[in-house]
Amino acid sequence: MFRTPLTLAAFASILLTGTAWAAPAVVASTKPIHSLVAAVMGDLGTPTLLVKGANSPHTYSLRPSDAAALESADIVFWTGHGMELFLADALETLSTDARVIELAEAPGINLLPVREGGTFEAHMHDDDGHAHDDHDHDHDHDHDHAHDEDHADHEDGEGDMHFWLDPDNAKLMVTEIAATLAEADPDNATTYQVNAEAELERLDLLSEELQQTLAPVEGKPFIVFHDAYQYFENRFDLTVAGSITVSPEAMPGAARIDQLRARVKELGATCVFAEPNFEPAIVATIIEGTGAKSATLDPEGAALTEGPNLYPELLRGLAASIADCLG
Repeated sequence: MFRTPLTLAAFASILLTGTAWAAPAVVASTKPIHSLVAAVMGDLGTPTLLVKGANSPHTYSLRPSDAAALESADIVFWTGHGMELFLADALETLSTDARVIELAEAPGINLLPVREGGTFEAHMHDDDGHAHDDHDHDHDHDHDHAHDEDHADHEDGEGDMHFWLDPDNAKLMVTEIAATLAEADPDNATTYQVNAEAELERLDLLSEELQQTLAPVEGKPFIVFHDAYQYFENRFDLTVAGSITVSPEAMPGAARIDQLRARVKELGATCVFAEPNFEPAIVATIIEGTGAKSATLDPEGAALTEGPNLYPELLRGLAASIADCLG
């Protein structure tokens, strides 16, 4: 008799606070998205992350625990078609009762077209196999027409899906996340909005910080593992001269490695970047005899701890690696 009133009182207290049980069950696909969602949710709840640890969304397979999370989710945030290939079918079969938010479709997102074959590779050979030295022209062409082609790529789902690497896009994602959460959980709408405004301010300060970090290495060419960085490149006036592989699922052959080694020498690229999810020995082979250095870029936060601080740490890590290696 003594314990029942206490239990009822505690239950009433929870109902009055309106926060302990009100937050929806939220799933986020990748670490960068999870970080932004976690920042907006704050103390109201913790989103479930699918691609944990050092796993890559390019090669990930759903686990039973992931399937259970998707089945019970109220909201699922993901990058969109073209990135988390493991998730497209699962959302249709498992998350039938959830609101699914494809952040590539968030209002205002600047979705750039995919650069076929990497930044320079598609233009190094014509149909007859003759080489061309027109990287600068093609890079400028891509940049100049990015906004013209943005809408078409957005509609077709063929854009470059690494858009989170532009902090201006991250701000648009935060706005969309906050609006979605507020609509699903109107009792806590004010809290979501306050958290989102704080995150937007933090992202503005982050952009200023990164601009200062990267200003000394603007225009210095470097080569990356795969062409995931054009948003970061365009935002901070960097010069990615090429990529080791078109797709992170397909390793380059001997001919491609020889071609890249020659390109490193030709461009005077001072650094070639590996990624934590893939074999670094390939980078060592490419830079052998070129005078270039190697370092690592982590575009998805594989080496970082998940949570609201991951996104700024991710971009700071990219900027520090590039500035240190090129400097």
